[in-house]
Amino acid sequence: MANSPKKVQISKPSSVLIDPLYSSMITLLILLMACVEICDAVTVVDVYRLVQYDIGGVPFGSRLASLNHHAGSSLFSSSSGVAADLSRTVLILPVRELNLTFIKEYIAQRKPLGGLLLLLPPAFSPNSDSVGGTDHDSAKDLMKEVLVELEQLLIHVNIPYPVYFGFEDDSINTVLADVKKNDATGQLATATTGGYKLVVAVPEPKKVASPTIVNIQGWLPGLKVDSDSNQLPTIAIVASYDTFGAAPALSMGSDSNGSGVVALLEIARLFSILYSNPRSRGRYNLLFGLTSGGPYNYNGTYKWLRSLDQRQRETIDYAICLNSIGSFDNDLWIHVSKPPENAYIKQIFEGFSNVAEELGLKVGLKHKKINISNTRVAWEHEQFSRLRVTAATLSELSVAPELLQSTGGLSDSRHFVDEASISRSVKLVAESLARHIYDLKGKDVNIFADNSSLAVNPSYIRSWLDLLSTTPRVAPFLSKTDPLIMALKKELADHTIEVNVQQEVLDGIFTFYDSTTGRLHIYQVVSVTFDLLLLLVLGSYLIVLFSFLVITTRGLDDLISLFRRPPSRKVKTA
Repeated sequence: MANSPKKVQISKPSSVLIDPLYSSMITLLILLMACVEICDAVTVVDVYRLVQYDIGGVPFGSRLASLNHHAGSSLFSSSSGVAADLSRTVLILPVRELNLTFIKEYIAQRKPLGGLLLLLPPAFSPNSDSVGGTDHDSAKDLMKEVLVELEQLLIHVNIPYPVYFGFEDDSINTVLADVKKNDATGQLATATTGGYKLVVAVPEPKKVASPTIVNIQGWLPGLKVDSDSNQLPTIAIVASYDTFGAAPALSMGSDSNGSGVVALLEIARLFSILYSNPRSRGRYNLLFGLTSGGPYNYNGTYKWLRSLDQRQRETIDYAICLNSIGSFDNDLWIHVSKPPENAYIKQIFEGFSNVAEELGLKVGLKHKKINISNTRVAWEHEQFSRLRVTAATLSELSVAPELLQSTGGLSDSRHFVDEASISRSVKLVAESLARHIYDLKGKDVNIFADNSSLAVNPSYIRSWLDLLSTTPRVAPFLSKTDPLIMALKKELADHTIEVNVQQEVLDGIFTFYDSTTGRLHIYQVVSVTFDLLLLLVLGSYLIVLFSFLVITTRGLDDLISLFRRPPSRKVKTA
């Protein structure tokens, strides 16, 4: 018992000495680790996730969103030439270097992959300064074909790992060059070998509850004589404005169907000038409809037509649907469901053909009979035809696209749309309608002559085309109050009256999922060997520092006593 006070007196100063030393060591260690972590960050870029959706309960597209794996640049091991284990690797593949055959086989065989990052050329970015024209770069045209094929591959399969799209830039190209250099050694990047790690931290995708479609309509009433008790006939000009593509956040659809929407707005503007004066107002009502759900069998058009009063529907003389009219040379097609021998069809075709000849264009006629038992609706006019309303679609496409094809995907950018083509399409439609409305068939009259007050306005077309080419328009992600919907409504209200916005739930078998964009963090990581070496050096340094401080302040005996085994409880009690 006499020794106890002595031991207490010795332990107190030791603990006083050790605590600040331990605090200093811990603080130093934390600072060093923080510095290492800060130096790891390389770059942060915006990325766009592959669409995720179901058709009749069958899953398609990318089923995962979060990403946290090391980066790789090849499907194969460079040393052996055989497929590598990529279950914990994110492949970075520039589309310009893509081998579609290998990608098809890899996806078809459902081989494991940690993730896929596809880099698009900068020209396909919505923020690119590229402007369309008649002279296209052959390299970009070839790249467009590759993108079309790639997109159709990705949206029609079930992919069980995250797939993202990004755009090439200096920072990500530098990272890719380093990744390729590391992969050239034949050893994939792992936690033990170092390299780069790609991280996208987003919540898991959830179903979009009750996806909606929004239709917008406006009227230009014709001149009705007081003694005329009958309703005036109506001509409908319609364009579907929404899009669908491999990446919803990149589905701008400059041509399909931004060109049709721009043309409709310009036609509405021109006829609003004509109809503003009772002396030049025609004896036809004009009905303008901007419809949604185009990629999904024109479900919005169906809902819109069903919402019209039956008497209004019966007054429709015929409808002209505008679809993809912004990148043709001289050939356009009029697609119809009724036989070419039909009197109304002959009248429409002859009217357009005569004006087209004057404009140096060629218009062909394509007849496709409707199969009522088939739910597939290839053209918008078919929804009119199913209700026994005469209608036609004007398009540069000669063949009806397949489901979810040519609906404004990755390759449908501003670069490939020629505003001059849209201007010619506007003049063709407007002049043909005017000659029909004012009964000027066969007369050499040019109502919308250049340099007149009724001339087509290229600046108006360009401004709206630029806006639509930078605005994704996938219907399930657009609400009734979306800025684009409000802008279209306001613009139509400036040229027409009785503007209506109709919101409906998208029918059918389609289910959509959210989480369409993310921020990709790229970290440069070092190998475990380097980490162990660094830890050894730091540990040795701290031990030497600790020993030096104890010896200089308390002496060697106190340092040795720190490592002695303390006496047991029984010894203390004795």
